[in-house]
Amino acid sequence: MTPELLEQGARRAQERQQKVLRGRTESGGRAAGFSRIAIAGEVDVTHGRILYLEDVSVSFDGFKAINQLSLDIAPGELRCIIGPNGAGKTTLMDIITGKTRPDSGTVYFGSTIDLLRYTEPEIAQLGIGRKFQKPTVFEQLTVFENLELALKTNKAVQASLLFRLDSAQSDHLLEVLHTIHLADSVARQAGNLSHGQKQWLEIGMLLMQDPKLLLLDEPVAGMTDEETQRTAELFLSLKGKHSLMVVEHDMSFINTISAIVTVLCDGAVLAQGTLAQVQADERVIEVYLGR
Repeated sequence: MTPELLEQGARRAQERQQKVLRGRTESGGRAAGFSRIAIAGEVDVTHGRILYLEDVSVSFDGFKAINQLSLDIAPGELRCIIGPNGAGKTTLMDIITGKTRPDSGTVYFGSTIDLLRYTEPEIAQLGIGRKFQKPTVFEQLTVFENLELALKTNKAVQASLLFRLDSAQSDHLLEVLHTIHLADSVARQAGNLSHGQKQWLEIGMLLMQDPKLLLLDEPVAGMTDEETQRTAELFLSLKGKHSLMVVEHDMSFINTISAIVTVLCDGAVLAQGTLAQVQADERVIEVYLGR
């Protein structure tokens, strides 16, 4: 990279620091990583952010689903995303995971990994796991078998037939079982689990792949109060070890798990802060919370 480009990057970073909160990032941009060399398999978070989006826009048949959205997340952070239906929450996750390509903007995983250069499967391999609202598990298999299948291994037929867990993999599986509160259900068929337990199992399947960033879409929808409480405990145990982006509508659950909440509206960041701060924001009350 030439000195002229480096200077331009520094100027852009300074300009971003002067912009108002609406739709702007807290990290001051990726300036810390502009001159770093990308290393295969390494997520560079020396600039203090694991996920970085700037001025991202995407339209569908003339409808602007995402409108110059800028957002960043710190390593180990648990960020909640809220907003009315059609605010762009699902499209945001689609862009991060490669399912949807934006019309413009930048999307980086750490300082050096340009996610727009990768396919959806490649992004999953880089360490970004996504869980959709409806749990997807292999219902005819046991909890143990579901987790075993989720390991990062050679999935070719012959390799699968000959595969045996080594001691490190066994330890990892056991650790995940305890993390997701299913150690006592290891031999149960997944189809016989409760709705909440299936959600935990799918999260466990993501954890078996050692993700650095987890995207979770309405994880407590349909759960009992007890399951919701245990899910909050699960997420708090993951915080710090993984970065999490959680789309959710349950304000009590959000208040339990997240220090920072981002409110989306019309495809852009409307407000950001603690839950109490965004709940007191007149714009958020008007478009989402109501009076």
